[in-house]
Amino acid sequence: MTDQIIGFDNGKYLKEQSKSILDRAAQFGNKLYLEFGGKLVYDYHASRVLPGFDPNVKMKLLKVLKDKIEVIVCIYSGDIERRKMRADFGITYDINAMKLIDDLRDGEINVSGVVVTRYNEQQIVKQFMNKLERRNIKVYTHGLIKGYPTNIELIISEKGYGANPYIETLKPIVIVTAPGPGSGKLSTCLSQIYHEHTRGVDAGYAKFETFPIWNLPLKHPVNMAYESATADLGDFNQVDPFHLEAYNKIAVNYNRDVEIFPVVKKIMQRIMDSRLVYKSPTDMGVNKAGFAITNDDLVQQAAKQELIRRYLRYSCEYVMGVSDKKTVQRAELLMRELNLTVLDRKVVNEARQASITAKNKGKGNEGVFAGAALQLANGKIMTGSNSPFM
Repeated sequence: MTDQIIGFDNGKYLKEQSKSILDRAAQFGNKLYLEFGGKLVYDYHASRVLPGFDPNVKMKLLKVLKDKIEVIVCIYSGDIERRKMRADFGITYDINAMKLIDDLRDGEINVSGVVVTRYNEQQIVKQFMNKLERRNIKVYTHGLIKGYPTNIELIISEKGYGANPYIETLKPIVIVTAPGPGSGKLSTCLSQIYHEHTRGVDAGYAKFETFPIWNLPLKHPVNMAYESATADLGDFNQVDPFHLEAYNKIAVNYNRDVEIFPVVKKIMQRIMDSRLVYKSPTDMGVNKAGFAITNDDLVQQAAKQELIRRYLRYSCEYVMGVSDKKTVQRAELLMRELNLTVLDRKVVNEARQASITAKNKGKGNEGVFAGAALQLANGKIMTGSNSPFM
């Protein structure tokens, strides 16, 4: 088997990314709340679209910085109550939060505590909090702030962020992470910054998220693959209009960050020195992934394969009743933009041929003929079909 060709340099990425985070912390008097988006560990989407990307490189990044960081984990109470699942591993968010804490502790990274956001005294949430406390993990709760995020006067007051408990941290960089999106990471960061400034500490905020990659073109396959990955949420990439206005430079961001930026900017203006307030959502980011791409052609091909894979997965989930029609249609439109069809993924035709061969040979089971194909790292494709033999 030949060695897999790679298009991403993990070593360069770790060097560039750690420097970027440390430089940003220095801008804010060495107290930075860093919102960590995406998957902290087992980021297989990134490893598929950036061949060579270590799916656990973010954990390695934290280990490089471990003397200067501590971690706060956020989880939305509603996700615990509904027993929301992480699709790739089939585990609930509360169990994933526990696993995340174990992974961090195994890496000798200090976990300051867990914040249960939008807490509403739910019984099942109380049970989760009890489990954490019995493992000597500090637990904090943030209630729902009425009018959040538009009622700035209330948010920046004793009845808003002031009503949230202050989480005491000692290290210059506080990583705020979560098992999934919508967990309250941004609000937790801003709440902590509010408390820090009332205590005379000039803390700041930044965001670390791998995708979209801001310095790749809007329609680069890697950024389009991110849109496909979030097709169920309806997220989309766009040129950052605030960055374009401030610097006359094109940078790519995604709709939710662009939409919330004016609110975040107003909150920051009320809390901190106006000279330190960001001019665009792209300014908030510290992502250096784009600078570690070493083979753009390979990366583009890998991302195109991911676009097809996502479409096929959503199509399967639609039949199973898990995904809706709009999600499948969004994924298909993204494929079409790059003139891709499912047959551009070599294993598709091979799997179809395997099922036809199975039918011709009288295999299958109870009139159902299934074909499967797997492409190895050396390019060889293995096929198989169902039968009652096993």
